[in-house]
Amino acid sequence: MAPLPVRGVKTVGLTGGVGMGKSTVSAELAARGFPVVDTDDLARELTGPEGAALPAIERTFGAEVFVAPGRLDRGKLADLVFADEARQRELERILHPSIRRRWQERKVELAARGRTPAFVAIPLLYEIGAEAEFDGVVCVACREEDQLERLKARGWSELQSRNRIGAQWDIARKTALADRVIWTSCSRAAVERQVEAVALWTAGVPEQESPAADRRTEA
Repeated sequence: MAPLPVRGVKTVGLTGGVGMGKSTVSAELAARGFPVVDTDDLARELTGPEGAALPAIERTFGAEVFVAPGRLDRGKLADLVFADEARQRELERILHPSIRRRWQERKVELAARGRTPAFVAIPLLYEIGAEAEFDGVVCVACREEDQLERLKARGWSELQSRNRIGAQWDIARKTALADRVIWTSCSRAAVERQVEAVALWTAGVPEQESPAADRRTEA
């Protein structure tokens, strides 16, 4: 794929599989001065203490997914929805419209302030059909064994990990659609080089001048 024109990239969608390194890549981008909107943070705002989504969640899933009034038991809710696709869709209908509206507002705000290129991290970017809202998409990926090991380090059982992985598109499908791929089954230095290549890509630097700027890098 030919690089986009100089200053052609205003907003970039950042996606990838659960546990594949989106947070690491987001931190590297932020360290380079790029604004990063994390939709996981937006979801936490909606579901935190007294969050705007809590009344609808209680009506749909009951008081048993709360540790106390106004305080969600995230683990219990996650186990419930990731084990049942119909229940997962119910939660998505509650959260996704508000999350989408918030990141769209942030995207417009950043553009108005000249804070571009900006990245919006959306785990389910392709699943919700949001790719058309961005000038390009970067997908973060790794080997499955590394993914499972990272999720285990979070305290998740293999069943919990498999349920969450199964709730997303296969990573090969996402990488095939993405404009750029950052591979994280490698050293931190290699990840940093790939992030730098993405930074140059957003600036429209020709690929022959951009180190490690292959469309899909597995360094």
